[in-house]
Amino acid sequence: MAQRYELNEKDIDSVIHYLKLTDPKNATPEKAIELLEELQAGAHMLAHDNPELLERLNQELQQSQSKSKVNETNSIK
Repeated sequence: MAQRYELNEKDIDSVIHYLKLTDPKNATPEKAIELLEELQAGAHMLAHDNPELLERLNQELQQSQSKSKVNETNSIK
């Protein structure tokens, strides 16, 4: 069974940072929570409506994160 996502301060702070860069007027904790909840609901609907697409997106995200970690490691050297 998949783990249930719970909102946390780190994610809220990350979204606030993103909003400061992209939509400063809405860079508030309330808007960050709203955005995270909307994303969670969208992912939930996608899991029901198109689980294959969700799996593909998850795999692409994991590959992207792996590449980012490799690039970070190489830049440290």
